Order: sequence, then structure tokens, then C-alpha cells
Amino acid sequence: MNMEKNINRREFIQKAGGTALAVGGLGLIAGSGRRSAHAGEVQHPAQEMTYRTNKGNGDKVSILGYGCMRWPMIKDADDKDIIDQDAVNRLVDHAIEHGVNYFDTSPVYLQGQSETATGIALKRHPRESYFIATKLSNFSNHTRENSMLMYRKSFENLQTDYIDYYLLHSIGGGGVAAFNRRYVDNGMLDFLMEERKAGHIRNLGFSFHGDQESFDEFMKLHEKYHWDFVQIQLNYVDWTHAGGRNTNARYLQEELDKRGIQSVIMEPLLGGRLAKVPEHIADRLKERAPDKSVASWAFRFAGTHEGVLCVLSGMTYMEHLQDNLKTYSPLEPLTDKDLEFLEETAELMQKYPTVPCNDCKYCMPCPYGIDIPAILLHYNKCVNEGEIASSSQSENYKKARRAYLVSYDRAIPKLRQASRCIGCDTCVSHCPQNIDIPKQLHRIDRYIENLKRNTL
Repeated sequence: MNMEKNINRREFIQKAGGTALAVGGLGLIAGSGRRSAHAGEVQHPAQEMTYRTNKGNGDKVSILGYGCMRWPMIKDADDKDIIDQDAVNRLVDHAIEHGVNYFDTSPVYLQGQSETATGIALKRHPRESYFIATKLSNFSNHTRENSMLMYRKSFENLQTDYIDYYLLHSIGGGGVAAFNRRYVDNGMLDFLMEERKAGHIRNLGFSFHGDQESFDEFMKLHEKYHWDFVQIQLNYVDWTHAGGRNTNARYLQEELDKRGIQSVIMEPLLGGRLAKVPEHIADRLKERAPDKSVASWAFRFAGTHEGVLCVLSGMTYMEHLQDNLKTYSPLEPLTDKDLEFLEETAELMQKYPTVPCNDCKYCMPCPYGIDIPAILLHYNKCVNEGEIASSSQSENYKKARRAYLVSYDRAIPKLRQASRCIGCDTCVSHCPQNIDIPKQLHRIDRYIENLKRNTL
């Protein structure tokens, strides 16, 4: 079960690392004359990146990590989606120039294109200037032969002879039984431990989506496997309000802290939803900090906890990268009052019925050609912008009806819309957020049909 959502303010602040924000008594940064926000943290002068120290091997890791799941795409001569390598090169160059040194990818990101594009961009820089993280993403075929092929292929794609941070990808769904099938019964985990001893893997860990019971079991395995790091979903909503079968981030981080395991953070923006909040939430955030972006609140929250090694962001465009560089160069940790304010903000956001889609695209491709993430994200956008009508008697019904129908057809081609879903459930097992995707698609399609017929 997830932890109790209703916690008192003092406990929330303490668990979020509020005590670590009292900088008195922490060491001075060598040569800077300024105190660090956390022990083991390196903060450079203004406009320079903040780094955290890997307690296991001393790596100085940029608090901002580049998530390579959302590289910019273009169409090739055959009208197929391919990664825009020139744009990726520019983004990587700018990131490294401004202190980012952690790049996270996977063999399955962007329909298998991400590792290769990431490797091409990084190869243009000295190998010691960055850390590569990738994964054993053997979801559909976990035979030893296929798993070994995937592992070897990552080295080839990334053009490297060692991987700094290697993860067992998205464990938790299916519990320990699924974990054993993917990594233990085929001998892959024993093999990876030997690879770590040989130096081909510098750090071995896993990324997690699942319930508390599963996480507890994986924590018990720490004595045997000695996890070097763990990647978890953490943001100011999921801290105590995690949805579906996901576990509250507060609990996950606490359990890691008990064992001295540092975390890498994924989904600090909750799939972009914390950058595209409802208007009145955005106004609330901007009123408190007019000079800061809406997204920066989520990134500061994720980086404030002292047990966090790195916070990943899938920065598709240069403006995303530049805004995050501003937030973390250097990181300004949240105060106790800031943490209270964000918990109140999270509670307000629970009132908005968005679908918890993080646009990871693990559900794709759909065998029937449906653009699942686009449909769910379009729906969430309309919710946030007040363009969802509860009935034809609603005050904003006519405006909301027209806005939804027009924008839906513009955003998603007819042959890729929700009406084509037959409920085959192929997508369900791939969703790390445990969304009942066919149910949501059918619900959205019914809403659209009612709008078209004026029968809402």
C-alpha cells in the first residue's frame, strides 16, 4: 500500500529534506567562500552547474541529467519519424558546455533510435567528460540470448567500451516473479555483476515503477546485489499523492536513504504535466516567484533532497535546456515554506481529473495505429485549459465543445484517433504508470461522440 497521503506539515518538511536546508554547520566549498546546500554537494559560482558526489566511487555528477527519451524528431524521405541528429548534436554540445555530464538512454527509447543518436553526439566529446546511463530493456523477450544481444548492442550503439550507470529497466510491474524471469532465471544479473567487477559497468542499479511491497522486496536484495543507485519517479505530486499502483516517492526515497543508496530522479515534471499546469495553478506559482518558470519549481523540489544524485529531464528543445540550466546553475534549494506551498499546490492539483500519462511512449506502436500518447496528452491539455465541459448545461459548453473538437482533429489524424481502439490490451502491460489505456481511450471517445451529437 502507498503511504498515507495526509501528513502533517512538519513531517512533510522533515522528510523532504527540510533539515538539510539549514546550511549552518555544513562545509565551505573549497575556494568559493560559500557554503554548500548539502554535504557532498559542489556548488560553483553563479551561472555554473551544481554537482553531487557519488558516494560509492566519487563521481562528480551534474544535478541536471539529460534524459534522452525525447530527442527532437523530423521526417525522412519516406515520411518516417527519425531523430534530428544535427539538433541533438547542438543540444548535447550546449549541455556539456554548461556543465551537464549525465546522459540517460535506453535501447527502446524512440523506437530504438535513441542510443545510436546519443552515442553519435557524445562521441564528439572526450569520454571522461560525461557519464552514460543505459538499460537492459528486455520487456518483450527476456531470453538470455536476446538479453545478451541487447547488452552488447548498447556498447556498439553508444560507441564506448564501458557504461557508467547501467540499469535493470522498469522493474516493479509484475513484482519479484517478473524480475526473476527477466534477470535472474536467465543468469543475466549474475553476468552483469561480473561485468561490474570487470569494470565494463561502473555502477549497477534499476529503475522502478510499482507498489510498495515490490520495492521492499528489491530493497532486501541489496545485501546480495549491492545496488549502486536506484532510479525512481519523484516530484511534488508523487511525493505523497502517487497514483495507480505507483508508490509515494517519499517512501521510496526514505528507504533508499536508510541504506545509503543514492537516487536518480525520473519524471520530475510528471511527464510534462507540472510544466503545463491549470492556469490558476500557474498563476499561483508565478505570483510567489515571478522571475522563475513554472517548471523550475518541480526541478528545485526534485533536487532539494540530499539523497538525490541526479535529476533527469527530457529536454527536446533548446529553451527547455536553457531554463533547466538556469534552475540548477546553481541549485537554490527549497525552504521549509516553499515545501509547504508545494504540498498545498499538489493537493489543489488532485482536483483535476487528468490521465497520468507521462508520454514515455512505451505503449507504442499500437498494432491498430492509434497515437495513444497524443490522445491522452490532448485530453490533459484541454482539462488544464478549462476546455472540458461536464454537461451541455455548463456555462462554457459551447466554447469548450468547439475548442475540443477542432483541436482534437488538428492534433491527431482521424486514422489514429481513439475510436479505432478495439480493447486488445496490448498496451496495458507496457505502461509504467499502470493506466488502463483502453478504458481511458474508450472514455475519451464517448466524450467526443457526445460532443459531436450534442448529447453530453
